[in-house]
Amino acid sequence: MQNNINSSSHDQKFQVRKLEFSDKSKGFIELLQQLSVCDSVSDKEFEERFQELSSLGDDHVICVIEDEQLEKIIATGSVFIEKKFLRNCGKVGHIEDVVVDSSARGFQLGKKIVEFLAEHSRSSGCYKVILDCGAENKGFYEKCGFKQKEIQMVRYFI
Repeated sequence: MQNNINSSSHDQKFQVRKLEFSDKSKGFIELLQQLSVCDSVSDKEFEERFQELSSLGDDHVICVIEDEQLEKIIATGSVFIEKKFLRNCGKVGHIEDVVVDSSARGFQLGKKIVEFLAEHSRSSGCYKVILDCGAENKGFYEKCGFKQKEIQMVRYFI
């Protein structure tokens, strides 16, 4: 990927879209491995999970940015919509798994992913969208319009 792309051609070249089944062969799983533990996923496992998530419709969306010249997925993120009884049976968007390929950072692709996911949450009727991140990513998410609130807790089962 070239590092001398001007802003207008960059915006036209790198469009956010929903995950497609063919994206597995374009490095989608390898991109997730840059974010966290993600073992190899067989074609069958990918197809089963893809179909499961697709059946949820707009309640679970994974988006990607593809470098079409390289036929490579270079950014991704997901959002799922939680339906609540609170706030008059409101909804909350939960952003997860945002990652930009190490070779494609610096072009605001992460911001494009987050904005796409936040807008999906808003248009789905959510009263807020939330995410968890490490301290090293706090500044990035603040630039995307998020603010720190409360404390994240976790309990792992594996």
